[in-house]
Amino acid sequence: MGQRQFVSLGSIDLELGGHLPEVTVAFETWGALDADGSNGVLVLHALTGDSHVNGPAGAGHKTAGWLDGLVGVDGPIDPNQWFAVSSNVLGGCQGTTGPSSIAPDGKRWGSRFPRVTVNDQVRIEKRLAEHLGVKHWATVIGGSMGAMRALEWVVEYPEEVGSALIVAVGAAATADQIGTQITQMHAITSDPAWNGGDYYDQARGPVSGMGVARRIAHLTYRSESELALRFSNEPQDNEDALGQGRYAVQSYLDHQADKLARRFDAGTYVSLTDVMTTWDLGRGRGGVNQVLAGITTPVIIAGIDTDRLYPLYLQQQLADEISSTVGGLRLISSPFGHDAFLIERGQVFALVAEAVQLGVQASR
Repeated sequence: MGQRQFVSLGSIDLELGGHLPEVTVAFETWGALDADGSNGVLVLHALTGDSHVNGPAGAGHKTAGWLDGLVGVDGPIDPNQWFAVSSNVLGGCQGTTGPSSIAPDGKRWGSRFPRVTVNDQVRIEKRLAEHLGVKHWATVIGGSMGAMRALEWVVEYPEEVGSALIVAVGAAATADQIGTQITQMHAITSDPAWNGGDYYDQARGPVSGMGVARRIAHLTYRSESELALRFSNEPQDNEDALGQGRYAVQSYLDHQADKLARRFDAGTYVSLTDVMTTWDLGRGRGGVNQVLAGITTPVIIAGIDTDRLYPLYLQQQLADEISSTVGGLRLISSPFGHDAFLIERGQVFALVAEAVQLGVQASR
């Protein structure tokens, strides 16, 4: 199928005390659910992703799938065998209830949109699974913010997950990640066009602030060595960097900022960045070490050797402290830094295929 669909999943009381009277979720599916509802594969997107993991650009999606080829007869998730599901997260701007959505009073949620957490997002994903008739996921897979939700699934609903692939994440936000992320949020909220989060009726939203945030973020997504190799200190083509022109890396960051502004909502960027900032798998559960020691679902833990946002020691902690880790820490070798989980498809797809088969074995 791969066509975006929508479902209303009722109200939710949120972990940090807020409430949403109605949540709509946008999702896509590929393949068919089997009779006992156990051949599901849940694909979890990262910060600026959405339900469109696979397929060309089209109605509702300005870009092709963010991991195109993942689902298909030639990909690691064959829709002839598996029922693949991907949904836009709670707080999103691609069809799921978020700051830009219409509230019950007919106005955008804007500044009134409550804080949400990874736990809130996964509870909504659980409701979607129930709506679809999925009783057991063969595997759940995710990188970065998607990996946070995969970890939350194996802790909150272990009996419903056969295996998990966890890529490029830690068990809780670090001081470095919190600092980088709140700086991005501040860049947006300091833009005069932010208007306290209620900018939706204005001619222009906080595009400049979000551009700054995206530039900061993108520097954490790529490695220093890649930037040095690609751009060095060279000027952009036909521009004088010592005059009024730009450096090549400056032009690159401008492009990334402009590209995101055309497809993403600033309020959602703030909301989901806050989700990553409050990430702590051990909150309310006795701490990270206790939670990791209690995970029994077979998991594959992978890290990227040049990742400076989620460095390898964070995945090493997961691999060391989760006794059901299969094969120790897996290494994705890449010059591209954190973004490698979206770029190194050969390596990532091989891990996905292994996770799917691991889920089959665990359910026997």
